[in-house]
Amino acid sequence: MIATASMPLAPTSPQAHWGTATPSAHADAAPTTAKPMQLGQRLLLAGLITPDQLEKALAAQGQAGMRLGETLVSMGLISAADLLPLVSAQLGFPSVQLREGLIDPAVVHTISRPLAEKFACLALFRVFDELIVAMAEPQDLQVVELIATHTGYRIRPVLALRSSIERMLQRCYDADFQVDAMTAGLDNNSIELLSEESPYAVAGLNALPDRSPVTNLVNYLIVQATRQGASDIHIEPAKNFSLIRFRVDGQLREVLKPQRELHPLLVSRIKAMSRLDVDQQLQSQDGRFNVLVDNREIDLRVSTLPTVSGEKVVLRILDRKAVTFHLDQLGMPVDHLAMLKSMLRRPYGLALVTGPTGSGKTTTLYSSVETLKNSGVNIVSIEDPVEYQLDLVNQVQINPANQITFASAIRSILRQDPDVILVGEIRDVETAEAAIQAALTGHLVLSTLHTNDSVSSINRLIDMGIPAYKVAAALVGVVAQRLVRKVCPHCSSSYYPSLEQSQLVGYTELPKQHFARGQGCEACFDTGYSGRRGIFEVLQIDARMRDLISRQAPPEEFRAAFLEQGGTSLLVQARLAAEQGSTTIEEAIRVALVQ
Repeated sequence: MIATASMPLAPTSPQAHWGTATPSAHADAAPTTAKPMQLGQRLLLAGLITPDQLEKALAAQGQAGMRLGETLVSMGLISAADLLPLVSAQLGFPSVQLREGLIDPAVVHTISRPLAEKFACLALFRVFDELIVAMAEPQDLQVVELIATHTGYRIRPVLALRSSIERMLQRCYDADFQVDAMTAGLDNNSIELLSEESPYAVAGLNALPDRSPVTNLVNYLIVQATRQGASDIHIEPAKNFSLIRFRVDGQLREVLKPQRELHPLLVSRIKAMSRLDVDQQLQSQDGRFNVLVDNREIDLRVSTLPTVSGEKVVLRILDRKAVTFHLDQLGMPVDHLAMLKSMLRRPYGLALVTGPTGSGKTTTLYSSVETLKNSGVNIVSIEDPVEYQLDLVNQVQINPANQITFASAIRSILRQDPDVILVGEIRDVETAEAAIQAALTGHLVLSTLHTNDSVSSINRLIDMGIPAYKVAAALVGVVAQRLVRKVCPHCSSSYYPSLEQSQLVGYTELPKQHFARGQGCEACFDTGYSGRRGIFEVLQIDARMRDLISRQAPPEEFRAAFLEQGGTSLLVQARLAAEQGSTTIEEAIRVALVQ
């Protein structure tokens, strides 16, 4: 049995060194009184060196102060592969030729660097409570006991060349080795790349040609981002490192800073997975690929952007199972939901969902379509890009290179006998005119617009050049929305906001009730927040509102009419969420305060 710190080692003096007349732990068949064979004699008998070479090595050994075996290897007279078995037999310990694939980065730091450098030892991997450690002097009982006390594990020493250990120490304790440490625990079965040629052809990662650390890192990032509920992965070039960040709950969070030399390799790997031109580095590219993560199909949209420091890559993560496309599960107040459903029952007209990027507009649109779709309704969507594929919906991807734009696609769709048209976004006057015309000619049109609130959408359409009377006739309603972060349930505590914060959300004096706030914990990555919920502002276009639109009333009149019909602003909705303990006053101010 191999020696450990808790059992007696081979009958060798701790001061004995291999490469000299060291007694063997497993003396061959010779009597115990026979003098143990020295390493030089073993090498001569094995025919690995000549007497002249041995004499030269002994002379060099004395000058360099090295062991005989190390001297022979350094002089190129023998290889480590030939030397180690002989020394292993002499000392009675198994030997190992060090390489990165043999070392578990997660256990390297079990032994501190000063201790590892002082005694030429390196933690390789752990089996239950036993730590396998490569040592230049595995027979040194005192060092073995010291490492056992230092790590808290039983120690199983194995022999390695001192030069190999010293070389690997520089690599394993380098900061970049932590990249491998992070990926060391990644199960190869956690992620699989789906072939583009066939959606049913699945290639396990072990079948992929590249199993380099870069491949492991890309796989790790995708798996961790998916498990943490990230919407995007940002890989950005910097002067001295590559910055990797996840966007979780709408906020970017730093994850890793690999060495700068890895950045182009990461970019190339992602380009290869998404079938982009690896050699094209001066133009933006867009692509996508599918993976299975923990048996969940994940679609990743890839965008590259050339910057002065190199190419930046953003991966948008689209997880169908993590998204709810059902109006009743969006978290809308009952009265707001009733108004939205009333808009969707209209046979024709334009219904808008507004808000900034990342506010959940697409989810609301898709949920609306899910409510409308059945075998008797022809629904066509125009999107850039198509984020999720929906059954019973004819989805069209925008492609300017082929003259497929929002406006041109709407005109083509009108010849396809549609009942409902989903326009991904009204970006320009041409698209707005086409959407309004479709709404006025007997079609229900659903689309998005970038405005601060619901009322602003009216002026936005008019400012784009749409005649006011057409807006009044076509528009049926507007849903403005935001996403606020929810208080982490694992570290939630009570607090009272300041007077300034209270006044910003509409209180005239300090509220007497307490509010919830997360203190920060491991579950929420010390942010105090976990997950998000929607807040909504719903504007219905009634007779009075149409009159105001037709005569292009000032914005304050639109706002007054909205409040009179029972509307509540985004800020009020966010404040109500804070009162319920769902979010914080600070988050309400950050997301919903419109100056």
